[in-house]
Amino acid sequence: MHKWACRKMETSLTLAPRREPLDFRQSALAMQASDAELRDLRRAVAGRFRRVAIIYHWLVQMRGGERVLERMLDLFPGADIFTHVYRPEKVSAKIRLHKVRTTFINRLPGAATHYQKYLPLMPRALEELDLRGYDLVLSNETGPTKGVIAAPDALHACYTHSPMRYLWDHYPDYRASAGRLSQLAMSATFPALRRWDVTSAARVDRFMANSRFVQKRIEKYWRRSSDVVHPPVAVDDFAPSGTVEERYLWVSQMTRYKRPDIAVDAFNRTGRPLLMVGDGDLFEEMSRRAGPNITLVRRMDFPALCRAYAQAKALIFTAEEDFGIVPVEAMASGRPVLALGKGGALDTVAPDVTGLFFAEQSANSLEGGLAELERWLPHFDPAAAIAHARKFAPEIFDRRFCEIILDV
Repeated sequence: MHKWACRKMETSLTLAPRREPLDFRQSALAMQASDAELRDLRRAVAGRFRRVAIIYHWLVQMRGGERVLERMLDLFPGADIFTHVYRPEKVSAKIRLHKVRTTFINRLPGAATHYQKYLPLMPRALEELDLRGYDLVLSNETGPTKGVIAAPDALHACYTHSPMRYLWDHYPDYRASAGRLSQLAMSATFPALRRWDVTSAARVDRFMANSRFVQKRIEKYWRRSSDVVHPPVAVDDFAPSGTVEERYLWVSQMTRYKRPDIAVDAFNRTGRPLLMVGDGDLFEEMSRRAGPNITLVRRMDFPALCRAYAQAKALIFTAEEDFGIVPVEAMASGRPVLALGKGGALDTVAPDVTGLFFAEQSANSLEGGLAELERWLPHFDPAAAIAHARKFAPEIFDRRFCEIILDV
């Protein structure tokens, strides 16, 4: 991830003179011990698993799931990647350095852009992969991946970003927004896909969930237990600013389930300034709907986004996400979060410490949350938010992931 230069917030800390050197030494020793333990864990994993296969649904962009994949590649630098569709120009150099093998889906007409239309064929494509010789198989589940057939003596661990939303809890939304032909296709093929999705869960030796929200859905739909391992967030790429503006910030895709509409409606009513960053099929509609106090930007380069985080009065988070990296990035920048009190935000936002929740996914509820946040902001401590965000640092992911792999 890109580095950036941002002014560090100058703070004056009052510490007892005698305790400062002792605390510093203890902290340094603890960090050294932690680093040494992590190195030992990595060596133990590398020694136990010589050949590693990582299964990913499709490699056509770089988002949160692909960042987790990159971290797995750091842990297993010799791993091979298997995926349905691969567009090298759309992924990072780190991924391109690895051997990437595709299923027959990649050779079908229009698969590079319309791969999701081939979803009914993906179970067969996964089962045709030859994974003999791999002693560790890591599937990354958001799209279909866990249905591969591993060797009898191999360990199959599945890191689950989410059970397929379009098959399960979001199915009514996807079906309602689809055209008539797509609706007929979904009705015809999805029941069999659901049965396969459930039965293929038995092929996994150990499940990891990226949040408690996803953990509950794994139990609900697959009837399997799982360990929560939060995804890695590059918290060191963010820092606070000496300048904080009156403007709030919203960062996400402009798509229906992210609910940018409730942010626009709530801020239209209150007149508070809001910057919205994100592209998607609702961008033009939200631009027409927004009042003069709301600025919409399709995209920002990374340094500009970092400044926006660090200088925002607070982040507004309206989506019910499986995990949601954006609130962690805001907290790592020393800013509070007002989030919908559902989904992965319940794992990332510490109420009354790093932010507050609003109860319902509606403009009225968000407006009430804004009023409460304004009253609470004088009690907000940026240092506490930064410290909390460190719980999601990449090395925390590495440790937990390795511990679970070795424990199986």
